[in-house]
Amino acid sequence: MLEFEKYIREIEDFPKPGVHFKDIMPLLANSAATEKCLEHLLGMVSDLSIDKVVGIESRGFFFGMLLAQRLDAGFVPIRKPGKLPYTTLKEPYLLEYGMDALEIHEDAITTGERVLLHDDVLATGGTARAACNLIENLGGKIVQCNFLIELKPLNGNQKLKKYDVKSLLKY
Repeated sequence: MLEFEKYIREIEDFPKPGVHFKDIMPLLANSAATEKCLEHLLGMVSDLSIDKVVGIESRGFFFGMLLAQRLDAGFVPIRKPGKLPYTTLKEPYLLEYGMDALEIHEDAITTGERVLLHDDVLATGGTARAACNLIENLGGKIVQCNFLIELKPLNGNQKLKKYDVKSLLKY
C-alpha cells in the first residue's frame, strides 16, 4: 500500500497562528498517488448504492468529482454564498471565529436520492454538518460522509454521529 502520509504537507500557522494545515496538493500532483487514493476512497463505499456525490468547496471537488465519475453518479457542488448561479438553499454555521454559510442548488438532489458527502478534511465538523443539513433539506439520504483526512483531536465526528463517517487518514 502506498504511504499517503508522505504526500500530505503540513504548513504551520496557516491560515492563522496555531493551525497545522494539512495540504493535499503534493498528493494531487502525483498521478499514481492520486489514483491509489481514489481506489481506497472507492473501497470505503464499495458496498453502497450512491446516486449523487456531494463535494464541499473547494478541495472536496477534487476527489468528489472523480468518485462520482467512477460510481456512475451525479456530482453536486456545495459552495460558499454567491458562487452558484441558480436558486439556492443556504445553511449558516458557526466557525471558531465567526459565522459562515454554504449553498446548494435547490434542484441538485431529489427526495430519496442516496448521497455520498465528500471533503478533504474533517476538522471541527461544522462545515460537514451544514452540508448534511442542506442535503437532507432537499430530501437526500446520506449514506456516508467520507474524508481524506480526519483531525481526531478536534472531534468533528461528534457533529456527524448519526452518519457513517469514514476517513482515509487520521491524525
